[in-house]
Order: sequence, then structure tokens, then C-alpha cells
Amino acid sequence: MSLSQPPPRWKKLGSRPLLTTRIFDVASVDFQHPNRPEPRDFFLINPPDWVNVLALTPQHELVLVRQFRFGTNDLSLEIPGGVMDPGEDPATTGARELQEETGFVGPLAPQPLGFVHPNPAMQTNRCHLVLIENATRSAALKWDRDEEFEIFTLPVEEVYARAYQGEITHAMVLNALLLFRPHWERIRRAARA
Repeated sequence: MSLSQPPPRWKKLGSRPLLTTRIFDVASVDFQHPNRPEPRDFFLINPPDWVNVLALTPQHELVLVRQFRFGTNDLSLEIPGGVMDPGEDPATTGARELQEETGFVGPLAPQPLGFVHPNPAMQTNRCHLVLIENATRSAALKWDRDEEFEIFTLPVEEVYARAYQGEITHAMVLNALLLFRPHWERIRRAARA
């Protein structure tokens, strides 16, 4: 039950590019509230869409990577993922990134789990989340110049425990684990039957 009226949509009036980098653009965008005469200037970050991959092994372990992250100036425990190429679909990106970063591949097409908006207050992109089941390590690594990963697998419930204990802090990984939970429960039930 809503306790107040929904807010109105603002009207987008126009935008001006401010900055272009190799990973995102920044724009100044004017929006106008329907009940206020003066437009307001907001800054939007326009990165490409991303994909994060939950890769489940036949032993019901998830493939994880630990890598250095420049934003936090620290190591981060994550699932594999990366940037979508223009026109690429999330399943293709997910399978490619999993293979390049970890050497794991799956025999079946990746299953979409959904998508999230990383930060809708200022970012325009989406992070797609895909599941690759029965993933095995059978391909060569193909890291980008600035990539280095510690690659390992952990039982699914241990991954959830590490998330609950604050060892996994990457928001998109936590989103992926949230959307994976119903699939994992279905897989566990089928394994017990």
C-alpha cells in the first residue's frame, strides 16, 4: 500500500557532452519538473552495458575471481564479468568474459537472470546477469593488459556466507546472488530428488 502519491516524470529538454573517456561519457542534461518553470541541470554518466556471470560447476560450486579494483584501491572478491561490445547480447558477452577471465566454459547457452541499473541516479547503463551451468575449466585465459585474477571455485552456500559476512561488497555481484537464489533452490531440490 502506497503511503503517498507517485512523483511525476520530469521532461528531458536536452543534453550537452562534457567528457569522453575510453570507458564512459559524461553529459550535462537539462530536466524540467512539470510543476516548476525553471529547468535543472543534472550530470549523467553514460557507460556501456555490462554483464556479470554466475558460473556453476557440475560440483555445484561458483566460479569466483579476486582482482584489484582502482576505485576502492583494494582487492575485490567477485564473479566474472565485463563490458558488452556494441550490438552484442548479454549471453554472448557473458560466455566470452567467463572464458577470457577464468578459462571456464559451459556446454549450454547462458540463461538470463535479469538486469539491474547500477546507479539510476546518475548512470544510464544496465548490468545484465547471466547463469552458465555445468561450467568446466577447459579454455585458455585471455586477460586484457590491465587484468590479473585469482581464480577459484567455492560451494554456493559458502559464497552466500561470504556475502552475508561482508567479504563480497561489489553491488553487482550481490545483485547477481539475489537473482540466482531461486535458481539455486530449484537446482538443490532437483539434486536431492
